[in-house]
Amino acid sequence: MDWFLSLFSVHSSVQTVIIVSLVIAIGLAFGRFKMKGISLGIAFVFFIGILAGNFGLSVDATTLDYIQTFGLSMFVYCLGLQVGPNFFGSLREEGLHLNLLSLSVIAIGTLLVLVLVPVTGVTLPDMVGLLCGATTNTPALGAATQALNHLGLSSGSAALATAVTYPIGVVGVIAVMVVIRKYFVKPEDLVLRSSNEEDHTYITQVTVINPAIDGKSIGEIAHWTHLKFIVSRIWRQGEVIVPLAETVIHVNDSLLMISAKEDEEALGLLFGKQEQKDWNKGKIDWNSIDANVESRVCVVTRRGLNGKHLGQLHMRQLYGVNVSRIMRGDITLLASYDLRLQYGDRVTIVGNHDDVNNAERFLGNSVKTLEEPNLGAIFFGIVLGLALGTVPIMFPGISSPIRLGIAGGPIIMGIVIGAIGPRFHFITYTTRSASLMLRKLGLSLYLACVGLDAGTDFFATVIRPEGLLWIGIGAVLTILPIFIIGLVALKSKKYDYGTICGILCGSMANPMALSYASDTTNGDAASISYATVYPLGMFARVVIAQMLIMLLV
Repeated sequence: MDWFLSLFSVHSSVQTVIIVSLVIAIGLAFGRFKMKGISLGIAFVFFIGILAGNFGLSVDATTLDYIQTFGLSMFVYCLGLQVGPNFFGSLREEGLHLNLLSLSVIAIGTLLVLVLVPVTGVTLPDMVGLLCGATTNTPALGAATQALNHLGLSSGSAALATAVTYPIGVVGVIAVMVVIRKYFVKPEDLVLRSSNEEDHTYITQVTVINPAIDGKSIGEIAHWTHLKFIVSRIWRQGEVIVPLAETVIHVNDSLLMISAKEDEEALGLLFGKQEQKDWNKGKIDWNSIDANVESRVCVVTRRGLNGKHLGQLHMRQLYGVNVSRIMRGDITLLASYDLRLQYGDRVTIVGNHDDVNNAERFLGNSVKTLEEPNLGAIFFGIVLGLALGTVPIMFPGISSPIRLGIAGGPIIMGIVIGAIGPRFHFITYTTRSASLMLRKLGLSLYLACVGLDAGTDFFATVIRPEGLLWIGIGAVLTILPIFIIGLVALKSKKYDYGTICGILCGSMANPMALSYASDTTNGDAASISYATVYPLGMFARVVIAQMLIMLLV
């Protein structure tokens, strides 16, 4: 029997794997249970870790820190990689307002700290620790600890305060999202309002009656106008033509065109007459329209094409086919000549059967290849992210440098690589299922380790005289700021509920609450808004924690 007990009590590699795996397995199992339609999901792993730590289960501290670092960096990097392709577009469109809402949460929390110090009698270092725990922000605690050590003060009490309020920070954000959804959210607030997953193309049919373009080639017409369009088919006197750039347009030609929705009316005026037939409703069997023309979706799996402009491939000249649309994840893009292809893009090509076959071989179209996750690129990206997180950033008036840490560095690197990696022929494609599994695995490892670490002194601290006071302060610091800003964002009617959840989770640096939000809302709105506000919010909290110590202690 001793050998069995040693599996849980004697520190070793095997014992670490067993305890961490057991915490995750039990936490995920209990996370499936719902009470009044509500479940904590993966966040339950954290609470099982606290219980395990309280009952004396522990692992080697160095190994625990390694697993925690590895899990968190994997989670945030893969999250950044997922939202990276749409991040900068979202930042240009509404990112400023999203970050202002996030910074408002941070400002309210900071003001509460300054008010509660004289009201409650809690020292400022302990209050900063409570704030770090209530906002689940360990990088901020690290910055505060460095500042305290620089001043020659003990940081142990601040770290303990963080451990006590950390669970409040996890469950508090989830509780606020549940309350807002149950009592304040209307059905229309659940409808996605973000354009990140929309079809950015529009199919229209026009008949040429403008004599000014009679006898002009498609290439010449495209050169004259700022409008971007693709001519997929031309019907002329009962025959169908797969057009090239050199194809000449004549009066009475009927053109099937793909463009942006907002350019539809302008194209009708340019060519002459827009037909009333709607080519955008329902699913259309494009291959049944014309016997001599085939439409096929091919996947880009030829590595040499990653990052190349579509115009560089000369698909019309070399293969006699038109590329009409590009599907990238959930987004459909117009196949303009300056669009960069990415590994895993689904390309719609139109042409004669033999020409389409040749184009398919050129693109690769090996779906089986896509099923293999590109793990090498992911781990290399994590290395770059962790290196970025250690870069010291100096601010005037603060003696110790600020660092992005193991959470900030990888998520920013994931966003950057996901957005511009293909420009440098860096293959970032990962199947949706593989990305989801890596994120869940990383977050589960992180939560289990944080729970085990916090559980050691959690209940002993709670029963101390100041324990309940700390918990109450933590609840105020967690709940009040996000509840106020959550209602403000909801009443503005500018954002759907999923986007608001992402703002709240990002402003509190709370990946556990994000997991709950993603599981209970539609689409990736929560993840996208989370990634939009997380870098600036996390950086602001790290700076504020250090400034509070350096300037006010």
